[in-house]
Order: sequence, then C-alpha cells, then structure tokens
Amino acid sequence: MNMTITKAAVAWFREEWGCKEGDSIRFFVRYGGVSTVQDSFSMGIAKESPNEIGISTVEDGITFYMEKDELWYMNGRGLIVDYRPETDEVEFKLD
Repeated sequence: MNMTITKAAVAWFREEWGCKEGDSIRFFVRYGGVSTVQDSFSMGIAKESPNEIGISTVEDGITFYMEKDELWYMNGRGLIVDYRPETDEVEFKLD
C-alpha cells in the first residue's frame, strides 16, 4: 500500500491551502459525499499534525498522510491524489 501525490496536486495544495515545508495534510474518511473509491463514503482533507500514521509520503517538504485507523477505506490498495484542472480540485483514486 502506497500513497502518490502528483506534482500538480502538490502545487494545488501550496496555492489553495498555503502549504509550505513542514506542514502536514491529512486525508480522512467521512460518511457521505461522492466518491470514486467507496460507496457512501468520501475523502476529507485537513491541515493538521498526525497522531498515528498508517500511510504517508513527503513531497516538497509537505507530509501527506492517512491515520492508521482509516486504512480500511483503501482495501489494501494504494492512494493516488491528483489535480483536476476542469474542477480546480484534487481527486482521489485507488491503484
């Protein structure tokens, strides 16, 4: 299980969220919303420090992670976070 954040997504986080080196971005599971990953659940995003990292990657000095207790959402697959210029948002995919 791995996590990939594309360069375009990192640039989006820098511009839209004001992220800089040393910041942490958490991807978390929330009930409801629209998802291409799991029915009835979607991904949320928060700029906060980790508690118990389950999976993470560091891109341009920014730590992107999911907590250990939310890894069930991925069904053992890897997470890809990419930027969609059509919607000016990031999107989540499993590989």
